[in-house]
Amino acid sequence: NRFSELVLLERAGKITNLELQPRFPIVWNGVKICDVLGDFSYCEGGRQIVEDCKGCDTQLSKLKRKLVVAFNPHLDWRVVKR
Repeated sequence: NRFSELVLLERAGKITNLELQPRFPIVWNGVKICDVLGDFSYCEGGRQIVEDCKGCDTQLSKLKRKLVVAFNPHLDWRVVKR
């Protein structure tokens, strides 16, 4: 459902660059730790938004989200509850 909403917003020109399952690598001192996947990514008002749809927000998902935002402070990472 959320993807359909985002497609409509993109067609209406409210958002741009809609992407499914964007991948964000976490690299520290040249060592790749992991990849973190979001569900959707798009640009809105000049900011890159990443949405992660969650039924249950686990401790691991919270930690990964903090890592992504720490390494990519320009991101606006949003958790969407299902």
